[in-house]
Amino acid sequence: MEISYDEISDLRDFIVSLNLASESVIVVEGKRDSAALKSLGYQQEILEFHRFGGITKFADSVYIHKNLILLFDSDRKGKYMTKKVIEQLERRTRIDLSYKKRLMNITKGKISAIEELSQYEKLFND
Repeated sequence: MEISYDEISDLRDFIVSLNLASESVIVVEGKRDSAALKSLGYQQEILEFHRFGGITKFADSVYIHKNLILLFDSDRKGKYMTKKVIEQLERRTRIDLSYKKRLMNITKGKISAIEELSQYEKLFND
């Protein structure tokens, strides 16, 4: 996979903006997604959807957060989960999909799963 300097720079800015979103919590599908974000320097709270044991338990647990930044994968399952979370929580908390769209623009669609961000780790540390 060919990665440009601009892509790395934009991805660094993306991680910084995630870290600055102090009233928000990131939601990813699982632990590999969480590990990939952390490997790039994300330092705030991350909720892993699969730890909640279903959409109902998830919705009942996370509505206390003012803003949820959903970073689910771009596959069929991730899109389905995004739809379900929005249906369950849209009247209880703000759902932010702008970061997911921004990430897809930065990587030009080269990654479809958040865990694939770990490919950028070595370039971040060079």
